[in-house]
Amino acid sequence: MKKFLLLLVLMFIPAILAACGGDSDEASGEAEETEIIGEDIEGATELTYWTFVGQHVDLFRDSAERWNEENPDRPIKLVAETYPYDQMHNNLLLALQSGKGAPDISDIELGRYANYLQGEPQLEPMNEYVEPVLDESVSSRFELYAKDGNYYGIPTHVGATVMYYNTEIMDQAGVDIDAIKTWDDYVEAGKQVVENTDSVMWNVGTTDFLMDFWPMVSQRKSDFFDGNGDVTLDNETNVETLQFLHDVIYEEEIAELTPGAMNQSEEFYGYMNDGGAGSILAPIWYMGRFIDSMPDLEGKIAIRPMPAWEEGGNRSAGMGGTGTVVTNQSEATDLAKEFLAYTKLSEEGNINLWTVLGFDPPRWEVWESEAVREDNKYYQYFGEGIFDTLLDVKDEIHELNITENTPDVATEYNTNVAENVLRQQAQSPEEALKEAADKIRDMQ
Repeated sequence: MKKFLLLLVLMFIPAILAACGGDSDEASGEAEETEIIGEDIEGATELTYWTFVGQHVDLFRDSAERWNEENPDRPIKLVAETYPYDQMHNNLLLALQSGKGAPDISDIELGRYANYLQGEPQLEPMNEYVEPVLDESVSSRFELYAKDGNYYGIPTHVGATVMYYNTEIMDQAGVDIDAIKTWDDYVEAGKQVVENTDSVMWNVGTTDFLMDFWPMVSQRKSDFFDGNGDVTLDNETNVETLQFLHDVIYEEEIAELTPGAMNQSEEFYGYMNDGGAGSILAPIWYMGRFIDSMPDLEGKIAIRPMPAWEEGGNRSAGMGGTGTVVTNQSEATDLAKEFLAYTKLSEEGNINLWTVLGFDPPRWEVWESEAVREDNKYYQYFGEGIFDTLLDVKDEIHELNITENTPDVATEYNTNVAENVLRQQAQSPEEALKEAADKIRDMQ
């Protein structure tokens, strides 16, 4: 009965963390679509792939075509099916729980992933493919999709959070962005920006904690849950971090509330295009937002590490993500696992995560490869230092503790905490986080 109620509740959970996926099409509005690769190959083994991101099909199409060229004795007929976010996740969970109807391979967005690890996971371990590459990868991203020593999901990107600086504004303010090492330095630089330009230094959102509060908490090696799943949302570190966000707006006066409430809104894009703020804190996958929605800033944006809380502290955080799994209902388990590893764990597969999707691949060893360094639209927009910055922070990304209540934290923060602390100033950070944390505890 308890399991049934959980499934029923999940059918009505909104796609709170859809924007956390880090993918340019991850919104729940994706239309249903089916594409078949290799259907004209006689004797090909059919593998079904489910996703909620149409763009991901591009990666798997390329991989299936390469696979069939390189493995003519083991061809694949890949049936790639794209569904709306909620529909795909709910259908997958129901199929796994009922024991029938699941695909061979499926994407699972990070915010939903914990739901598929309840009890005995109905997913296939990928250890034989993951463990050999962990030493040359950002291992914390693989831990997101692991349980009891088994790695079930293959990440789509690192999602390394960085600071994007508008160099035109920084130059006008007399700020050397390479001298910004800590958040204290950042605040002082922000004062120069406010004093010498018509811009503010930064924006603080109230409906997307992925773009400020969560990465800033994570870089301090804190989180909203501990390793046992107990709520830590209201711990001292998190309270101090929220207080900092409040103070940069109302005490230091170097920031303002984000137009449109989040930096993934049309209102915000227009604001930034017009030079409204000197910097944006966001994961590396946010580059696509610049290219698609802020074309006037091409050649003016430099990517640097996040400021640290103290000298030697972490300067990045891994935000968002999609793990791809092989389900235990596959009738071609070994082939499905090998093909998934070929697509997302191999050297060429990781290069394609960048060249096809524009994501920072989990295997950092490819970040220095010639293929990754070839000129493309991202280098033309941001300059040549993208992967130099990523290499600089690759060991400074703390593991996240994702639970089935992570979407509830997002809901509480985005609807109550940020509104009451940052917009209305009706509660202190300590009061708001304690209230939210108690609600989450009551849900567990």
